[in-house]
Parts: sequence; C-alpha cells; structure tokens
Amino acid sequence: MTTSLACLADGGLSIGIEAPLDNDWTSAGEQSRRQADRRPGEPDLQRHAELAQLADRLGFRALWVRDVPVYDPSFGDAAQVFEVFSYLGYLAGITRDILLGTAAVVLPIREPLLTLKSAATVQRLSGNRLMLGVASGDRPVEYPLFGRDFVGRGDNFREQVALLRDGAQSSLPSGLDVLPRMEAPLPLLVAGLAQQSPAWVGQNMDGCLAYPGTPEDHARRVAAWRAVAGDKPYASFIHLDLSERADEPMLRWRFGLRGGRQALVAELRALHAAGVDHVGLHFRRNRRPLDETFHEIAEHVLPVFHARPAGAAVPAQEICHV
Repeated sequence: MTTSLACLADGGLSIGIEAPLDNDWTSAGEQSRRQADRRPGEPDLQRHAELAQLADRLGFRALWVRDVPVYDPSFGDAAQVFEVFSYLGYLAGITRDILLGTAAVVLPIREPLLTLKSAATVQRLSGNRLMLGVASGDRPVEYPLFGRDFVGRGDNFREQVALLRDGAQSSLPSGLDVLPRMEAPLPLLVAGLAQQSPAWVGQNMDGCLAYPGTPEDHARRVAAWRAVAGDKPYASFIHLDLSERADEPMLRWRFGLRGGRQALVAELRALHAAGVDHVGLHFRRNRRPLDETFHEIAEHVLPVFHARPAGAAVPAQEICHV
C-alpha cells in the first residue's frame, strides 16, 4: 500500500488546493461579506462541499485545511471556519481520492489523546488519505485560553509527536488503548520549526510545509531541508489570482501571483526545479468563479505535472494506490 505522503510527491510536482474554497479576499467577495454580515476574514461556505467534490473529480492531488480554534479580529482570518478534525471527517465522506492534509494542527494547545483519536478516526474513514501537518502555533492569544504553557510548547510538541508515533502505547496504563488503531504510520509534516532544531525536525518529521515564497526563496529552504531530512517531501502554497487571459504576464505579490495559466505553469516549473514536491493553490484572491478556475487548471495545468492527457481526470488512487 502506497502511503498518502508517497502519493503526494508521485510523479514529480503535484498540485493541490487550500481551503477555504471561497474568493472572499477580492473586492466582490468583500462586498458580499458585508451584505451577509460575516466577520472580516470569514469566508462564504455555501459552495464548499460542491467545490471540494469538484477538486476531487478533476484530479487535484490534495485538499489542505487549517487549524484556527478561535477567531481573532486582529488576524482577520477565520480560515475554513469549521473545527479541523470534524471538517476532515466530513470531507472524507464526500470525496473519494483527494488527499486530505492539515496546514497545520497546533499540537501544544490540544489534548494529546483526543488528537490521536481524531487523527486515527479521519485516517480510517478516509482510507488512509490523511496527512497531518503540525505546528507549535503563532497566535499568542490561544495559549492562555486553553490553559497551556506557551514557554514549554517546544517540549510539549515533542511529547505529542512521540505519542502520535506510538499510538500512546508508552503513555497509557496496561490494558488501555486508543481506537481505531492506525492501519499505517500517520504522516507528520511540520510547519516551521515548531520550536525545534533543524536536525530534530529533519530526523523526526516526514515532510515540510513551507510558507509561500519565490522560487529563489524555496531553493534556499529546500537546500536547508534536504541537508537535515534527505528526500522527504517539501510542500508549499501559492495565493493565486488566475487571469482569463492565458498569456497574461505574472504580477508577483506577497505569498502569490496574478497572471494567466502560462505564467502559472512557468512558476510551477520553477518551483519544481527548486526542489518543491507539492504546491497547494489558495484562491481567496482569485477574482474569477472558482469552479471555472478549477476546470481551467485541471485542463491546462495539471496535465503538465500530473502526467495525464489534457482534460482527463485520473483519480489520485489510480496513480498512487493509496
């Protein structure tokens, strides 16, 4: 059985999508938000299930969700709103092939045994499609709300990674267990360093989730990752506004770009050359309807990297046998 992590990097560079599935960071999206009386940074979730299923059918490799337990107006970003593991369980039930990843669960503010049980549940229900991205957190307001020690979050992170690795067998009294048991090792990808040394991260984590950046940024980061982690997967994200003009030149901004599909292909090729294994596309700045954008990328961009005929929607499981 091929693992979800092997599937993620199968065939070279793969392309996924990052939730929320809304373009609420556009002027039209902002107008809609105000009319609907949603909070700043709160996406419109009316079509999230339909769009997740579309991404699955079209052959996008992974769908990433974030872990934002408490809305903080100073950040102005509610992510995909839903509790991360509940949402992953729902997505597992309405999709068939697309990998499901977290980017990333903040381990030190969570109860370790419940995190293990939640992850094992999603892993079983999804047919081993889960990739658990983990982090130590970057929102200072969260730690006191959960009664957790901010200073000791690095030690807590290491302890929780050990618990996830052995299914809590070394920390439970004799005779107790956490069900369901993992059928395969749970892939753990780290966002940032999580208060650890690069050497520890490279040795103990299965992949890297990197902040968006230019190909030159990623070339440096990939080199640092490879030095401590070897050929373990390296993934990142692009905030994309895909133009209707296929040949519109690239306009780069922080965390992403505006341009036509030719510019997107060129950027993805440059990222692949820099050593990136997977790119998740983030569409909150995308001015076009998302279903239209998904179809264009599936027809003209995915075949360049997923090695399939133009327009064909070959399920990830047929490629990777997850």
